[in-house]
Amino acid sequence: MKFRVLHSIDGRIRVNIIQKKMTDKEADTLQYYLNQCDDIIEAKVYEKTNDVLIRYECDRAHIIKILQRASYADIKVPQSALELSGRKINREYKEKLIGKVILRYGSKIFIPCSIRYAITAVKSVKYIWKGICSAFSGRIEVALLDGVAIGVSTIRGDMNTAGSVMFLLDIGDTLEKWTHKKSVDDLARSMSLNINKVWVKFDGNEVLTDADKVKAGDHVVVHMGNVIPFDGVVADGEGMVNQSSLTGESLPVVKNKDSYVYAGTVLEEGELTVQVKVTFNSTRYEKIVTMIEETEKLKSGMESRAEHLADRLVPYTLLGTGLVYLLTGNTTKALSVLMVDFSCALKLAMPITVLAAIKESAAHHVTVKGGRFLESMAEADTIVFDKTGTLTKAQPVVRDVVSFNGEEPEELLRIAACLEEHFPHSMAKAVVNAAKERGLIHEENHSKVEYIVAHGISSRIEEKKVVIGSYHFVFEDEKCVVPAGMEDKFEKLPEDCSHLYLAMDKELAAVICISDPIRDEGPEVISMLHKQGFSKIVMMTGDSERTAAAVAQKIGVDEYYSEVLPEDKAAFIEKEHDNGRKVIMIGDGVNDSPALSAADVGIAISDGAQIAREVADITVEADNLYELVVMRKISENLMKRIHGNYIKIVTINSGLILLGITGVISPALSALLHNTSTIAISMKGMCGWKTEKI
Repeated sequence: MKFRVLHSIDGRIRVNIIQKKMTDKEADTLQYYLNQCDDIIEAKVYEKTNDVLIRYECDRAHIIKILQRASYADIKVPQSALELSGRKINREYKEKLIGKVILRYGSKIFIPCSIRYAITAVKSVKYIWKGICSAFSGRIEVALLDGVAIGVSTIRGDMNTAGSVMFLLDIGDTLEKWTHKKSVDDLARSMSLNINKVWVKFDGNEVLTDADKVKAGDHVVVHMGNVIPFDGVVADGEGMVNQSSLTGESLPVVKNKDSYVYAGTVLEEGELTVQVKVTFNSTRYEKIVTMIEETEKLKSGMESRAEHLADRLVPYTLLGTGLVYLLTGNTTKALSVLMVDFSCALKLAMPITVLAAIKESAAHHVTVKGGRFLESMAEADTIVFDKTGTLTKAQPVVRDVVSFNGEEPEELLRIAACLEEHFPHSMAKAVVNAAKERGLIHEENHSKVEYIVAHGISSRIEEKKVVIGSYHFVFEDEKCVVPAGMEDKFEKLPEDCSHLYLAMDKELAAVICISDPIRDEGPEVISMLHKQGFSKIVMMTGDSERTAAAVAQKIGVDEYYSEVLPEDKAAFIEKEHDNGRKVIMIGDGVNDSPALSAADVGIAISDGAQIAREVADITVEADNLYELVVMRKISENLMKRIHGNYIKIVTINSGLILLGITGVISPALSALLHNTSTIAISMKGMCGWKTEKI
């Protein structure tokens, strides 16, 4: 790729791509390519000027080489990154705004007053008609207020005032639609699927295959706890599917042979073989957008209260206008009150502020699925952490494989990996990765695998029943025993590891010792959360009392609970609710999904199970816990801004009403100052969100 350097300082470079005109597709392709490079912090591509801005943390020469190697034809970009980039939306709305401003002020220069006034009169019909419809339907709302203000100005022949009001209302409406559409698209795009590998059935065997190689008609096997990757028809199996991410249904739905399933829904129980109908997730994206726009999911309580308050204030504005006219007999003064209402500012400024906070969260690689979750984040006083993959590192490693049946540790690890690779959990990934590192290749020689949430896995290999999982599952549920003479060896297992137990035909075969170190930032983050006002920080884990106690002491939580089941976590959260506390649940596993649903805010961390990310209200993509502190700051900042907006709106508009009643300013100036202040407050809500990373 040919380019020239426009500007360069340490860690930042701006270049111009030498080509005639850059298309949206080329801009998105180049931006995707650059942002995938490890040494590049952030890259932005501006298609109108062919410029690229890159922030990096390596040698400048390395960035030059990356750019030189770039070629649109060679870069492979997921279809979703191109289709859902949002670049086209931004350009369309920018052009709309610029066009409206040019048309407004250009018409004052080039179009005679008589023609301009006639156009204004025609445009006013739309607003007046909306006001009439609102009145006849019994709804005294903002539409009625706007219609009366524009109608009275038109009747009085004050076309400049009517035109100014309509222009500012139009600009405000365009800004609101742009911000809302952009935020909804960003949110829906972040909720879109990002599945790289799927299990495809070939000749009766399951083969792990790249998702982009799957074609319509292929049979994909979906195991319990996984997200269904494509739209399709169930060819075999039966299961309970959670469709809440698309339909909002709280209860899972039974799916069996010939049932239709949708990409992005989660298989909570059972196993399904799905014949693929649609291989690209645009259908899911459209469903998400529809769901967001048709429900109250984006609205916080403060936002909803602002909208209701706005409509409730309309009758008082109309009453105030009538009283001023009755007391003064002055139409101009009465009209000054009519031109200034609190409702317009409330309805415009609040939603934009909330959506801007969601956008700011996205800049920190955090997906927030609705404004109400930010409000709950600000008000919460209790946090419940899962341990594995949350307070501990997301990539635990196998330290040792202790054999109890005489077989080689490598063979036992191979069997464990064969079973564990079907199911999503950080401990399972540690086993699978260890087998890969040691070059342990296996064939699918086991029968159907059954996954018992938060317990373990059961299957059969060469007529032997094989189970792998927790101590509770292997020894208490399955009644397995330690081989005779091995008791002393069992007692001397390392205490600083988590243990995964593998048993065959009711006898312990191996213990896989997994090192799961605490995150380096963990203790500091817990301390910072305490300082931010969380009065109770709890750790809950399925691990043993010994392991849980050691981690709790190092990390600094207030309480901890060991050997808990998924229902125990959810029950604890419900008990906290009964005590009047607002709870945040943070987890990453299949077993965390009930608690994530039960909490006021469910947060899924980093590379967690797909079901956890789907159920969670907030997803943190960054692989550290500092983003939790940042999210608390963003949510508190949001609440401060909303309260500040209330004060500004009341102060400014009250002042304008007083100035209008006393005759200091005209109705036209009242309308101009009112609408200008409304847009200024809204723009302030959109800008200035610069929460620093920690």
